[in-house]
Amino acid sequence: MENKFEMVAKTFRGLEDVLAQELRQIGADDVTPGNRMVSFYGDLAMLYKANFCCRTALRILKPFFKFKASDPEELYAMVKTFDWSTLMSADQTFAIDSVVFSEDFRNSQFVTYRVKDGIVDWFRDHEDDERRPRVRLDGADIMFNVHISGREVTLSLDSSGESLHKRGWRKAQTEAPINEVLAAGIILMSGWKGDVPFVDPMCGSGTFLIEAAMIAAGIYPGVYRRNFAFENWPDFNRELFEEIYNDDSAEREVTVPIVGADISPRAIEISRTNARNAGLERYITFEQRSIAQWSQNEVPQPAGVLVSNPPYGKRITADDMNALYGSIGTTLKHAFKGYHAWIIGYEDVYFHEIGLAPSQKVALNNGGLECELREYVIFEGSKRDFRSAGGKIKDDQPREKKERRPAKGERGERPARSQRKADGDRPGRERREFKDRREAGAGKERRDFKDRRPKNDARPERPERKPRPAETGEAGEERTRRPLDLKRLGRTPSISADKEIVINRPAWRQRKKKDNNEE
Repeated sequence: MENKFEMVAKTFRGLEDVLAQELRQIGADDVTPGNRMVSFYGDLAMLYKANFCCRTALRILKPFFKFKASDPEELYAMVKTFDWSTLMSADQTFAIDSVVFSEDFRNSQFVTYRVKDGIVDWFRDHEDDERRPRVRLDGADIMFNVHISGREVTLSLDSSGESLHKRGWRKAQTEAPINEVLAAGIILMSGWKGDVPFVDPMCGSGTFLIEAAMIAAGIYPGVYRRNFAFENWPDFNRELFEEIYNDDSAEREVTVPIVGADISPRAIEISRTNARNAGLERYITFEQRSIAQWSQNEVPQPAGVLVSNPPYGKRITADDMNALYGSIGTTLKHAFKGYHAWIIGYEDVYFHEIGLAPSQKVALNNGGLECELREYVIFEGSKRDFRSAGGKIKDDQPREKKERRPAKGERGERPARSQRKADGDRPGRERREFKDRREAGAGKERRDFKDRRPKNDARPERPERKPRPAETGEAGEERTRRPLDLKRLGRTPSISADKEIVINRPAWRQRKKKDNNEE
């Protein structure tokens, strides 16, 4: 059995528990969710599986060097102590991604430079011809991750390469499509496993539909990837990875309806193109219709799960956003009875227009926006009737029973104040004697405080304050505060996580075809 080592799977905020469950299902050990990450242990096969199978992981890191540093020079010196020939050769290219949360290291770009210098200088000192690896931002052979928290430094190998949300099936997209990892996480969070109908009435480029079809068909997202960064590592086991890649034992036929609709004919065509490229078009039904055009007779039965990502009014908007969300609520109430509807949105005021009480709320980040995922359990009649019939809502959690406070008539008569004085102090407490402060201070001199007020009763009025010349302009008008110029302070806005560099990928990998003559 191979040695097990620590790994870190990165994900979006709110999906940590979903990713942890995925890792447990593929056999990971010591799975521990954190903040936008999940740590776990496994062998080389587990590293390959985590990249290939996990739907909610953005990338898989393998830590290899941990130390402490208090400044960039100490960081550089510690980097030079590691034997970099164990991870790469002087002929390969590399890239570095730095994430810094520290008062000692204010500039993540400078951290990247010093780590790069340490790697390059190590090769210059140990190579006879002073050869050194080159830095390449686009399509590097080896990718390193630097994480600094305070003075704790962790160097890791990035085993994924480009972000795992880039599955490889997307050929076209509408404006502001939802991230594939986030879409898969929402579907898994809903509990949908491909056993009931799935509907997205505002499907856009079809992300929810395609991810749902992959889940129902048991197809792992790594099938569509062109390559992974670990394929360039010195210890890459090609035979082991091909065994994982060609294992289709989990795949199955989809037996439930997966239906997508959109008011835009262009969006429907883009969704069909993406589904066709993923090889899943036969599992998905596409229809051109608005959210208001759904009727109860046209909704797939039995009742299933509805997931959708309507416009937020930011990057994509509608002529009347309030009316759009009002239509969503009306359609849910009258057409999708019995369904569990999951809606991700941004503005609480638009959620209010739906007119339904959510059973649960989950904070998520979508494209740099702090969004919220809400579940609506659609049932006929009142909530009381639904519960009395055996229905359950996820927010129906048993509450701790508090000790009942006795009613007014059940309480004992409280003794009068005079009686309480006569009975003495409460039991268990010593009676303290308080001396008369006047007597205790009899030996001290009494200080006389002079009256600081002016002798006459009328206080002088304050003179009216004249505005300073710096507070007015040339014409005397009030000056306004100038906005802070970040460039003068040497600061620039950070790049959001979804704006990552796309790495060139080689030709498409093909699964090995089984020989028809094999028995």
